[in-house]
Amino acid sequence: MGEKTCLVIGGGRGMGAATAKEMHKRGYKLSLMSPSDSCEHLAENLKGIALRGKAENKKNLERIVNLTMEKYGRIDSVLVHVGGPPKGDLLEIDDEDWDKANQMIIKPVVSISKLVTPIMLEQGGGSIVNITTFSAFEPSLTFPTSSVYRAGVSSFTKLFSDRYGSKNIRMNCLLPGFTDSLNLPDEFAQLSSLNRLARADEQAKVAAFLLSDDSSYITGQSIRSDGGVTRHM
Repeated sequence: MGEKTCLVIGGGRGMGAATAKEMHKRGYKLSLMSPSDSCEHLAENLKGIALRGKAENKKNLERIVNLTMEKYGRIDSVLVHVGGPPKGDLLEIDDEDWDKANQMIIKPVVSISKLVTPIMLEQGGGSIVNITTFSAFEPSLTFPTSSVYRAGVSSFTKLFSDRYGSKNIRMNCLLPGFTDSLNLPDEFAQLSSLNRLARADEQAKVAAFLLSDDSSYITGQSIRSDGGVTRHM
């Protein structure tokens, strides 16, 4: 087996970029995709490959998967980090924005799963991690579309794990709290039991744990890394 590889969807900035850097430290070869050229600059620094594109477009996902296989011949782990769905007052969000949020949040997870699962089956396993949000666990009126559809990602994650766990393909969700890469107002830090925002590199370490064999007996889970924002035990 050659060196392990990690494909990062949304790997140009924030937690996606931080996870790419963490996986690079762990010796993984990297393949990055993001809408801006930030993924290209990061890939150059980390000696990886990159492709600009939006995750909700399946053709972009097909292109980055094909590019990764051409370059490395395998895909061991996949991080899906998509963000920025429409916000607003619950019933004031129009139907088009609800549809847009669905396309942005759930569709990339389903699409990339369809593309990489056959590869992972042939390899004998793999790990997929979806970065969502703490509000998938405790919905927030501040983030209505995100809360609704990211809860759907958790459901898909559990179903996928039930279907492919016996094939050694794992899928988990990382539910971060308020993180410094999100350019949040200072008052959001007060919502954490730790009285501060998370650092993107802290979240990246959790993501890397779930992407790697260190978490080989964890699948179908929604792991909260929220600094105590959520209250349910």
